[in-house]
Amino acid sequence: MGEIEQEYVMRAMRSGWVAPAGPDLDAFEAEVAARVGVDHAVGLASGTGALHLALVSWGVGPGDVVPVSTFTFAATVNAIRYVGAEPFFVDCDETGNMSPVLLQDAVDQLRTRGRSVPAIVPVDMLGKCVDYATIGEIAVGAGARLLCDAAESFGATYRGKPAGSFGDASVISFNGNKIMTTSGGGMLLTNDAALAQHVRKLSTQAREPLPHYEHTEIGYNYRLSNILAAMGRAQLVRLDDMLKRRREWRERYRALLADQPGVSILGGADDAGDNCWLTAIVVDPDTSAWTAADLGAALDRANVETRPVWKPMHLQPVSEGLRGTLDGTSERLFAHGLTLPAGSVLTDSEFERIEHAILEVTVA
Repeated sequence: MGEIEQEYVMRAMRSGWVAPAGPDLDAFEAEVAARVGVDHAVGLASGTGALHLALVSWGVGPGDVVPVSTFTFAATVNAIRYVGAEPFFVDCDETGNMSPVLLQDAVDQLRTRGRSVPAIVPVDMLGKCVDYATIGEIAVGAGARLLCDAAESFGATYRGKPAGSFGDASVISFNGNKIMTTSGGGMLLTNDAALAQHVRKLSTQAREPLPHYEHTEIGYNYRLSNILAAMGRAQLVRLDDMLKRRREWRERYRALLADQPGVSILGGADDAGDNCWLTAIVVDPDTSAWTAADLGAALDRANVETRPVWKPMHLQPVSEGLRGTLDGTSERLFAHGLTLPAGSVLTDSEFERIEHAILEVTVA
């Protein structure tokens, strides 16, 4: 946050538009839609809310099964369970993203059992787009809508096309930890005018366009506020600079760890289109002289925060009894992965301190 955010937010406050409606919200939606290259954008209180309302609008509910990435944050799976559908976990490949091979296996299994599969929800892991070409073909073959969780990948591209522009609808997040933020918020992106209109209606308690309060369906209080949208507009101005900064940290980590046997950047073999939201490494304990836990402990002693990568959703206690197509890849990445500091406000002197702490482990 800086002066430009203060300027945009104060201007919105002085305008009197402090509700979940107003000119900044309209402009923010238009600006994000233009950047991504879709026809419609709906600003919402969270990316989770966007996932939820898309599923509601499509009529997904009890009796339905939704294949979803297991290597993700809980919000993705929670939205499926909000509507009473059953998540079916699909493991990842070495990039950390949903494996198309295992997704096809999941679809085949569910078809054989006669299960209804109205939607598929892949997740762009740590700012890297999934293999949308292959996954999109699988969705079409399954007769399923593709709901793309691009919460972490705004600013990334796949084959030159922006994240958020794929599938029947995509969802991005502006939570406080994302590549750009409105402190809390998200957006549904789609070329489907009817879907955008229905999601917008549902997000404001499903009020009918009448002088009095009339409701013919259940609604939700999910609309993004005009003030937060103003903050988002300011952040959007700075997005390319923030992307560049995070790319710089990715490249410095790559150079720092290039000669370390058994150490790789998660998804980093082909990351030219990634937004580098987070940089995580994977350490093979059979090849490396040190482990991810060793490095995490050393950085902690240097007062540098690290964090494990996502614990797979199929291992979470809340997922007990749910099934999926799993091959152990996400479990291995969880056991041997470590997320490193890579924020766009990180300074060169702070990064030098991180480098020094890493070198104490890697050259020991």
